[in-house]
Amino acid sequence: MDPYKHRPSSSHNSPFMTTNSGAPVYNNNSSLTVGPRGPILLEEYHLVEKLANFDRERIPERVVHARGASAKGFFEVTHDISHLTCADFLRAPGVQTPVIVRFSTVTNERGSPETLRDPRGFAVKFYTREGNFDLVGNNFPVFFIRDGLKFPDMVHALKPNPKSQIHEKWRALDFFSHHPESLHMFTFLFDDVGVPQDYRHMEGSGVHTYTLINKAGKSLYVKFHWKPTCGVKSLLEDECIKVGGANHSHATQDLYYSISAGNYPEWKLFIQTMDPDHEDKFDFDPLDVTKTWPEDIIPLQPVGRLVLNKNIDNFFAENEQLAFCPAVIVPGIYYSDDKMLQTRIFSYADTQRYRLGPNYLQLPVNAPKCAHHNNHHEGAMNFMHRDEEVNYFPSRYNSVRHADAYPIPSRVLSGKRERCIIDKENNFKQPGERYRSFAPERQERFICRWIDALSDPKVTHEIRSIWVSYWSQADKSLGQKLASRLSVKPSI
Repeated sequence: MDPYKHRPSSSHNSPFMTTNSGAPVYNNNSSLTVGPRGPILLEEYHLVEKLANFDRERIPERVVHARGASAKGFFEVTHDISHLTCADFLRAPGVQTPVIVRFSTVTNERGSPETLRDPRGFAVKFYTREGNFDLVGNNFPVFFIRDGLKFPDMVHALKPNPKSQIHEKWRALDFFSHHPESLHMFTFLFDDVGVPQDYRHMEGSGVHTYTLINKAGKSLYVKFHWKPTCGVKSLLEDECIKVGGANHSHATQDLYYSISAGNYPEWKLFIQTMDPDHEDKFDFDPLDVTKTWPEDIIPLQPVGRLVLNKNIDNFFAENEQLAFCPAVIVPGIYYSDDKMLQTRIFSYADTQRYRLGPNYLQLPVNAPKCAHHNNHHEGAMNFMHRDEEVNYFPSRYNSVRHADAYPIPSRVLSGKRERCIIDKENNFKQPGERYRSFAPERQERFICRWIDALSDPKVTHEIRSIWVSYWSQADKSLGQKLASRLSVKPSI
């Protein structure tokens, strides 16, 4: 047998198989063995390399937002807000910026059905001329907790029982019974919008309060809101069974097929802005992530539109390796003192370094499209080619300089070191207002979901009573209906 008969011809234009090091592979069907039956030789490099790569195909899934789908497109400014921010990608109407967006469920595993009741992630990476901007949010404008110190506990409570690996409602009900600030989030999660029909018919929110800074250095608090042009649609319980019974990826499929057919999803971006000097005028803390800003007092201002017109080329490279972090901002946009945001600034980058390695920002999907330079050399999986002799700053042998200065918030920070809850908790007003805004049949569905959750055999009478007390403080009639159907009295 001629060992070279499968060797590629130099006259053939189609690509041929190689090892990772580029050596040609002339036989990818049979292992190198001692005789036809074996055993296999350890020197069979191609086999060892192939299996080693295969064994490592699965990277650690995200602890949260593991199940997701991505798409690419552009953001276009439609309204002038250059008086509010010096952010270059918002400089004028008509300016377009390439983006990639990842939608996700939050608490469930990578292969879980997309019909489960769960918050949805809505993360947008803007590839601007001044670096990337990651607007990392959810489909709801509020969150369960206001202090990031509780985030690991919260996620543990929402994840499966560590003893049995079974999702059990009593765990979350127990944990959140200690956190009445979660009620507002539950008016979204246990509402009809708790299961979006798909990703196209879903709102998005930056959730946190950020800061806009204009060229003069004037700062404003800002919240970001995405509104789908095709409207908001949700799945009720019977529809979830019908849609998700045979297809655990219905939302991913809908997004991919819609874009393939030229039915491009589109969202309008709106902002709310507030002068930091006015934050004490409200009966809640504007930086509290469990609260919304009243739109009748702080109206939505249109900014631009987001269009997803291109599917990703490879799910692993542009979805699993796609990494976001709220710390990734651009000049003209800054953080606020929101405790949850301050925590996520560290946590997101740290988890990506664990999942993808210290140089995850060099991966094409995460790297900026503009020119970039720093002295972050070496480390695992660093594939950036560098041939300069100077890897420090400053140097008289290298012309690299500081960028031009840009404004950042200049408010004076003062206060004593302390561990405490914010002054204006006001945990019950906004949840009650939202519940009362529902139509009667929508209120009934909300109540039925809570009855089902609190009827779990492992939910104690004490926990049921606490939840009835919470909902009674949000809305008296809601509490009475829950108490009557559960045969409990409020405990507080």
